[in-house]
Amino acid sequence: MALVEPAESTRDGSRRIRLANPATLEPLGAVELAGEARVRDAILLARKAQPAWAELGFDGRGRLLRRALEVLLGRQEEFIDRIVSETGKPRSEVLASEILPACDALEFHAKRARRVLADRKIPLHLLKHKQLRITYRPLGVVGIITPWNVPFLLALNPTVQALIAGNAVVLKPSEVTPRSGQLVGELFEAAGLPEGVLGVLCGDGETGAALVEGGVDKISFTGSARTGLAVAEVCGRNLVPCTLELGGKDPMIVCADADLERAANAAVFGAFANAGQVCTSIERVYVLEAVADDFIDRVVRKTAALRQGAGGEFDVGPMICREQLEVVERQVRAALEGGARALTGGRRNPNYPGLFYEPTVLVDLTHDMEVMREETFGPVLPILRVPSEPEAIRLANDTVYGLNASIFTRDRRKGIGLAKQIRSGAAVVNDCMLTYALPEAPFGGVKRSGIGRVNGEEGLKSYCEQRSIAIDRFGAKSEPIWYPYSARKTRWLQRLMRLVWESPLGRWLS
Repeated sequence: MALVEPAESTRDGSRRIRLANPATLEPLGAVELAGEARVRDAILLARKAQPAWAELGFDGRGRLLRRALEVLLGRQEEFIDRIVSETGKPRSEVLASEILPACDALEFHAKRARRVLADRKIPLHLLKHKQLRITYRPLGVVGIITPWNVPFLLALNPTVQALIAGNAVVLKPSEVTPRSGQLVGELFEAAGLPEGVLGVLCGDGETGAALVEGGVDKISFTGSARTGLAVAEVCGRNLVPCTLELGGKDPMIVCADADLERAANAAVFGAFANAGQVCTSIERVYVLEAVADDFIDRVVRKTAALRQGAGGEFDVGPMICREQLEVVERQVRAALEGGARALTGGRRNPNYPGLFYEPTVLVDLTHDMEVMREETFGPVLPILRVPSEPEAIRLANDTVYGLNASIFTRDRRKGIGLAKQIRSGAAVVNDCMLTYALPEAPFGGVKRSGIGRVNGEEGLKSYCEQRSIAIDRFGAKSEPIWYPYSARKTRWLQRLMRLVWESPLGRWLS
């Protein structure tokens, strides 16, 4: 039984998909997919509702976000139940990685958006008789397409930022976990969000394509690099801004002076949390030869102690998407056939009917293996010994991806220096996977890991039009460079240029 059956057509011409729990394979029912007409209608409704929503101002919009926070706190068990049924995650993990940061996002942006998006006066360095003001206004209607791995938080977080900035939103969650994405709409409906301001459309690639082509004012996409490239092409053709948070092959470097116990704990958590299905999961480790044996022994012991299961208390759940499980199997099989060794795992877990792959630690790898170069997005931790820190940096950068990286060393200054040498959108010193969960931190990738940033001031401002307003201060009847032109005016401008850029006083004033 497939986790998500291929879309099927019904008698009335609509399409739907059947869902199943990835841990037990128990059916979860069917979901109807939105077609092009429904996408178009949702965008039109959002377009009509957006001006009144923007007119509420930051105080009015912030109050609604706080009501949503109250609803989420009161209904958290209901939300956890639904997310667990679609993903198979441990309840504690859903609470820590979905509900808690969602609460934080709601309060954070409700409290800070006014300051971040307030008008700013910028002093002018040369034209002192003018003023410059920077203002931020909502874009209008934002289309948001989100993935299946963290289905509630990654749908809610960009939606909150777009809404607090004054936009209306049309949200399409992944067809693998549509009901977790629908929770975002239910949450804001319960909080009293006006009709049309947020539309949630269940759908697959056809629905997403209709949204991208539907005339929205921005697309926020989180997902695979392959789909992200297609989204970027359409947005570029239509001159629509987009934020793309795509895949990663995030490296971890363990220096010879690292706290090996902390580093091993981080490696195991960073590789196997959410069964490795996090964009910032640790997907490859470069450990200095001097401490490699000790580090690997610790990692293997800790990995072997992990509890995999469904229901009750456990640490590692199933893969959520069958196609991704097949990617994991292919990469590990190719590595083992190429001479690598699996010190733990290396296979599907035969004790469960669902999509369980055993937490796997690989050694004796070569850097040209697919498991070292392509995104795995599963519970696999490849460890490669390196002779020096420069070699670790070289290999960490030898990738088409650049999302996150981790450095472990007791010397924090050195750690920051090494982090700066890695081409990634974010990095962590003596920790793992932290940056994407920090609302203050602009998060995003370089190279094939994406463009633009979510979170932080930069992320919030990306949901606005930035306008520069220049203002004359004194109201003279004319300006020196206005008509009529004359030789005298030309000589005057040349003398002014010499004064400003050829004299010490002028350079100081400018």
